[in-house]
Amino acid sequence: MTPPPTPVPGLSDLPDTELLRLDHQVCFSLQAASRAFGGVYREALKDLGLTYPQYLAMMVLWEHGPLPVKSIGELLHLDSGTLSPLLKRLESAGLVARERSPEDERSVTVRLTGAGAELRTRALPVPRAILRATGLSVEEVLALQETLGRLTASLGRAG
Repeated sequence: MTPPPTPVPGLSDLPDTELLRLDHQVCFSLQAASRAFGGVYREALKDLGLTYPQYLAMMVLWEHGPLPVKSIGELLHLDSGTLSPLLKRLESAGLVARERSPEDERSVTVRLTGAGAELRTRALPVPRAILRATGLSVEEVLALQETLGRLTASLGRAG
């Protein structure tokens, strides 16, 4: 009869000096993955003429239609200082139009232009290209998204 394998200690079992190692920092792993995603997205989006943040804003508009800037910011977890210049660049490119609400001058609604709506068709292959680049199955990606969602919520509560 073979003895059971020796359990691998969890991070909580490690001494503080070991926890200070770079390879034990989940934030570093996430940052490295984010940088790697950035490179893959840069390549995938270059023919669309979009940056990754612009692509996210376009995805929100393709999915939801016209939205107030505030709603776009909430969906993307971006503040207005980051979102406003991004939307201005999309407007300059002729992909979106920003209009002040007649009911509330402080509220600006963003809508797709014809060119912005047409760009969606050219963007359709991007998600599959990104999925292929991850080397993960759809199930693994969904599990990772669920874990990252929990992590984000926990960190939001802690911060």
